Amino acid sequence: MKSGLSSTTVVSLIAFLSSWTAASQAQPTSAPPWMNTSLTPGVRAEMLQSKMTREEEVRLVHGYVGLDSPWLPRGYTPAIRAALPSSAGYVPGVARLGIPALLETDASLGVANGGHMRPGDQATALPSSLLTAASWNSDLAYDGGAMIGQEARDKGFNVLLAGGIDLTRDPRGGRTFEYSGEDPLLAGTMVGAAIRGIQDQHIISTIKHFAMNDQETGRGLMSANIDNASMRESDLLAFEIAIERGDPGSVMCAYNRVNDTYSCENDYLLNKVLKQDWGYKGFVMSDWGAVHSTVDAANNGLDQESAYNLDREDYFGDPLRMAILDGSVSGDRLDDMARRILHAMFANGLFDDPPVKRPIDTEADLQVAQRVADEGIVLLKNSDGLLPLSAHSRSIAVIGGRADVGVYSGGGSSQVIPIGNNPSQEILIGGAVREIAGRPVQIPRDTIVLDPPAPLAMIRAAARGTQVRFSDGNDIAGAVKLARSSQIAVVFARQWMHEGRDVPNLSLYGNQDALIAAVAAANPRTVVVLETGGPVLMPWLGKVGAVLEAWYPGNRGANAIADILFGKVNPSGRLPITFPQSESQLPRPVIPGTDGTPLLVAEGSRITPYDVDYTEGANIGYKWFEAKSLTPLFPFGFGLSYTSFNLSGLSATGGATVTASFDVRNSGKREGMQTAQVYVTPPGGVARLVGWSKVDLKPDETQHVTVTADPRLLATFDTVANVWRVAEGDYAVALGSSSADISATATVHITASTIKP
Repeated sequence: MKSGLSSTTVVSLIAFLSSWTAASQAQPTSAPPWMNTSLTPGVRAEMLQSKMTREEEVRLVHGYVGLDSPWLPRGYTPAIRAALPSSAGYVPGVARLGIPALLETDASLGVANGGHMRPGDQATALPSSLLTAASWNSDLAYDGGAMIGQEARDKGFNVLLAGGIDLTRDPRGGRTFEYSGEDPLLAGTMVGAAIRGIQDQHIISTIKHFAMNDQETGRGLMSANIDNASMRESDLLAFEIAIERGDPGSVMCAYNRVNDTYSCENDYLLNKVLKQDWGYKGFVMSDWGAVHSTVDAANNGLDQESAYNLDREDYFGDPLRMAILDGSVSGDRLDDMARRILHAMFANGLFDDPPVKRPIDTEADLQVAQRVADEGIVLLKNSDGLLPLSAHSRSIAVIGGRADVGVYSGGGSSQVIPIGNNPSQEILIGGAVREIAGRPVQIPRDTIVLDPPAPLAMIRAAARGTQVRFSDGNDIAGAVKLARSSQIAVVFARQWMHEGRDVPNLSLYGNQDALIAAVAAANPRTVVVLETGGPVLMPWLGKVGAVLEAWYPGNRGANAIADILFGKVNPSGRLPITFPQSESQLPRPVIPGTDGTPLLVAEGSRITPYDVDYTEGANIGYKWFEAKSLTPLFPFGFGLSYTSFNLSGLSATGGATVTASFDVRNSGKREGMQTAQVYVTPPGGVARLVGWSKVDLKPDETQHVTVTADPRLLATFDTVANVWRVAEGDYAVALGSSSADISATATVHITASTIKP
């Protein structure tokens, strides 16, 4: 990080800000030709770019940290602070040509308004992306994206740094909650829908972090090493599907290296795969502080340095000007960089329908957040029909998890200050010095934000006249006494995840496991509600009556939890990620870059670059468990309901791809939703999810469903010929309610084919 800004830079920045203001106030006498909306975004971008000077193009590829960034560098003078828009990032416009500024905010889980940089500024907190993926409902993902896109417009932003999609290779990853699980089809479908929802509001969305940002430990130093074929069949396939479905205006390159080359100057990723093979027309922006060069970055595919004052040097300012003058970066390349940015701006309405600040529709947006939570919370266990609870239970004990305040949310740049936030109820952590691995380490100071309302209040409302008593769980003996004297005990447990550092293990921290075990011993009618960023271990699983995985459920998460506990909503979430029985089942039992000690130091504390070898290749999550004949705690796709379903009548055909038809019947006594999943196993391979259908059925209602597989899901990638190859042979087709619960199977013959990327 730079310690200050030069006087030249200060003058330039003020000039840029002034020019943006002038541009926003300019009243042209006649519309220039590129404002003709009947033309394609590509034609409009080319017309406008041809009128730009080299200096104007450099301005467009050179971004600044906004005032809302928690990493605001020193050196911003009072004049700059007064002029700089409140945003995570800012790229000045060009007044002469009417190019608007890019006003960027972090996103994915809501408009992340810079922590507490703007006191009182709140936004609707969506549930975590992992919860949204657990809904297996792309329409809901679209609705959530549309909601935060509209809130961004209402707050004056035109770029959302959303679209996190890195696959979960390690469930301890600090950003697991920001991503959408372990399967490329599920993640690509859900994230693509969310991006489309955002951009339908005339906001640019990113997709991130390209690529292989699968752990936070040493993310700015590690090299993710994997063969290109496996990468194309897993992590890159998720990006490919999401880009096809969502068409994001920008791709954000990652901090880490991939096969020894930094992501933001990686010719294979940015030029060959993204721009050539996939024909991507938008622009590549850097993550904040992820640029390491000028010439290599520009020539190898980076189009915009997003926040130069967080990089070690200013790479796309004067150094880029010099590179253009000496020819090490061509003028044509600079034209292309500018044209791609303009293309994204035209394609997403930034010229034609700029945002206008206005109050957000709070109630409507909270309803969207609750609908997502309703469908993404997963019922993992329900012995003897303990759930749903009766509103006429004699007494209920609610224990632990800050359930008297709110529900947990994940930390980092995606942090939303939720509607109804009370700063006095936030949890301040860190700031102390501890000895780790024999050396003193300063623990970063941070804040855990709890999203209102409080589960305790919602349970009391749902329980009507039932006596509901609360224990914070700190005194296990007191909690046991309360549980023993209550008909039902509901224990809230939590795991906090944060960008920049991975959790050391999958255990609940502190005394939570002991608390749950003790309460369950005192009262077998114990329900555990988990608020976690990802999978956790459950040594007490056999002792409790029910388990509800609520993830980080967002601004109406408490309402959704209560509605499911009392049966107003029938749980329909299904796991988008495998829950292991222990860390020993993971491809890397110890997080690479650590010795297994608690990871309480900020990213960047390590000084030696190191490698992470992804030898599992494309076998991520449930595919790894099948390949190694491992039994998980809970399998991918798993989830229970308050009703029952039958999957029958499987009919599958082959040829160029697999088409499977079947019936889904609600054989129970309540209306509910079932997610029927289709897996295909190629000859000599492991099962792959190729499609699913989530259907809402009344009792005894049946729906006929047909699923057709994308041929890429049957194929391997030939890196020499640069094509997908589907091998001829017999393929096993499986229909089930999870990757491990199969109701019917069939065999089809697939003919050989090749598919161009």
